[in-house]
Amino acid sequence: MKQYILACLCLVASQILNAQKISVKDARDGELLAYASIYCETPYAYTNTNHQGVADISAFKYALKIEIRAIGYEMKVISYEDLAKNPVVELERSDINMETLVIVDRWAQSTRTTPYEVVKITAEQLELQNPQTAADLLTISGKVYVQKSQQGGGSPMIRGFATNRLLYSVDGVRMNTAIFRGGNIQNVISLDPFVIEDAEVVFGPGSVAFGSDAIGGVMSFQTLTPQLSFNDDVLVTGKANVRYSSANNEKTGHFDVNVGGQKLAMLSSFSSFNFDDLRQGSHGLDDYLMNYYVTRIDSVDVVNTNDDPRVQRPSAYDQMNFMQKIRYKPNHKWDIQYGFHMSETSPYGRYDRHQRFRNGLPRYAVWNYGPQKWSMNNLNVTHISGNKIYDDMSIRLAYQTFEESRIDRSLNRLSLNEAIENVAASSANIDFIKRVKLRHLISYGAEYVHNDVVSKGFETDISTNETVVGQSRYPQATWSAMGVFLKDKITVTENFIVHAGVRFNQFSLNADFDTTFYPFPFTEANLNNQAITGSLGLVYTLGENWIFSSNLGTAYRSPNVDDIGKVFDSEPGAVTIPNPSLEAEYSYNADFSVAGKITDHLKLDVTAYYTILENALVRRNFTLNGMDSIIYDGALSQVQALQNAARATVYGLQAGIDVEFGKGFSLKSDINIQIGQEELDDGTTSPSRHAAPTFGVTRINYKNGKLHWQVYAMYQAYRSFEDMPVDERGKTEIYALDGAGRPFVPSWYTINLKSMYKINENFTVSAGLENITDQRYRPYSSGISGAGRNFIMALNVKF
Repeated sequence: MKQYILACLCLVASQILNAQKISVKDARDGELLAYASIYCETPYAYTNTNHQGVADISAFKYALKIEIRAIGYEMKVISYEDLAKNPVVELERSDINMETLVIVDRWAQSTRTTPYEVVKITAEQLELQNPQTAADLLTISGKVYVQKSQQGGGSPMIRGFATNRLLYSVDGVRMNTAIFRGGNIQNVISLDPFVIEDAEVVFGPGSVAFGSDAIGGVMSFQTLTPQLSFNDDVLVTGKANVRYSSANNEKTGHFDVNVGGQKLAMLSSFSSFNFDDLRQGSHGLDDYLMNYYVTRIDSVDVVNTNDDPRVQRPSAYDQMNFMQKIRYKPNHKWDIQYGFHMSETSPYGRYDRHQRFRNGLPRYAVWNYGPQKWSMNNLNVTHISGNKIYDDMSIRLAYQTFEESRIDRSLNRLSLNEAIENVAASSANIDFIKRVKLRHLISYGAEYVHNDVVSKGFETDISTNETVVGQSRYPQATWSAMGVFLKDKITVTENFIVHAGVRFNQFSLNADFDTTFYPFPFTEANLNNQAITGSLGLVYTLGENWIFSSNLGTAYRSPNVDDIGKVFDSEPGAVTIPNPSLEAEYSYNADFSVAGKITDHLKLDVTAYYTILENALVRRNFTLNGMDSIIYDGALSQVQALQNAARATVYGLQAGIDVEFGKGFSLKSDINIQIGQEELDDGTTSPSRHAAPTFGVTRINYKNGKLHWQVYAMYQAYRSFEDMPVDERGKTEIYALDGAGRPFVPSWYTINLKSMYKINENFTVSAGLENITDQRYRPYSSGISGAGRNFIMALNVKF
């Protein structure tokens, strides 16, 4: 009898042990599904399958409802007990899904229960689309508009906001710094698209969870996670990628390797990118052609004729990325991860500035961004407890360094100007989540961020190579912020959920100004202020097929060093100077969403939103010691400064449709309509600069077995001169000109084809043809045209 009881206990123990490891497969062909998400709200737990489709679910013990999802498959809900009996989960294919799992506010949640609009870009989409940069990656969403001033760039626009009114997060760490400017920025290209596990865009205010800057939305990037072995063997995996693109003669290579034991794993990654000058299309307006370029020959600046005006010179650049991660997981309760990221570009031309003329000649002989450098050390510790204080805790400590520089020289002048900026950014976050009874899922935490800004300027006489100290772009400064927040997810009924949150923020700035070059009537600036933000969201589900949600929220952006302290030529004939008396700007947002599965093969979703920005920081005419103009870079220039001088509104519509035709065919289409207005000095209004014209993307997919291809069209609507923002009307060098010589934005479209074929488990070949009809087009507000007809070939080897 004792032997029988012992045998039964061993059998049960064996089942429980086996249930700690489950595999997720395609129900049709048995293919193991990598990066399938596994989630449970009670107890709170979240994990993904590894590249072999296997996951450890020890943290899910006793759970009654474990949700297992993969993009392109129907969700399955199963209990831990059932997984103990059968640790193999098979998912049915479906291109129509009402929900996915996202990491909103740093915690996993189902989109079915969140009031925010969230779009997720998956590893499979990245493999098919082959984006050249992380900026191009964001366009895959169909809901993010990207502006470029040069090929080495990409400034996202979301719901009428951009630049420092959007927040970037990498592995849960804030990337925004104190010198993120109101003009277009290209920091997102520092990220390596080959190591992005997935990316999410949360639309609307995110200040409750992320603090300053999260006005229009949050872009969250999750990089590759080191994978542990689930048996006694050491797990060695990796991949290698090579890619060629014809429009810019791209030559790119990537390699990563993962070595994992049962408790310790390491992942190393390296990528090299090389892009020549970008060629634009053949069919379109001549306004965008580049007919000249400047070289220096025998100590003389020479304006040369461009043999092929479709080639946009200078726009070439190189980039290198390295990542190292270490993971230690002693048991299912503790998970410790350290990550190091490093990125550096070559110097590259700011293409839009090379199109400026003065006195009938090119304005600049040189206008380059120097190497853009970024590094991040990130320590992330998570703990599953189930104590009275928290069910799950996450601590993130990060240290980032940023370097950027600007190098310019006017035509036929000997003085080369260089400004170098360095930022050291430290941050600490602690986040908790706690289930209180059955109705409340509470998340709370604290954040501290500190930035040190060092800015230097130099002037070099290129005839003698003598260098002297010049005007720096920024004052020497520090910027810091502290915040505490509390959020509650209240399950009122099975079909009705309420989200409520509040955050208190304290921010400060201290800057010391050098008055050697400009006689500013001040030598320092000191800010110390507070902001309170909140949110209220409602989610109502009607059966399995309809979701109604609404979100009210406030957000803020504290003035940073770029706002208060910079000196630069904002536009021809104008110079922006410091203004130390700025205050925070606030936004008030309301949106309403409906998503419905009309049939098993048709889904619609629509979101309407309205945002008010109060105390908006805008560039306006200013005076310096009573003068409205000063000599800057050899020219009399109107003095301007950022001021809390406007009220702005943005409203719009985001809509999408998903259709499943069967036999592997499906269609997905998204369109975005946004209208922005901004107050001017005289009380009139102007269209907002960062509210893009109507744009969208329509995709037809085919996926069956080893083959996946997609035909898609990207498009943007026309915008007349009368509908142009006032501060864009003077930029005749980057826009097309109408019959009266006034800037306007032509409509454009591209038709594209991408395909991917999985030769076997180890080899995948990808090919694409972008802009098949070879259109010559330039996205709104961009200083460089999009690529002409572009052939892409890539090989992906996994081991």
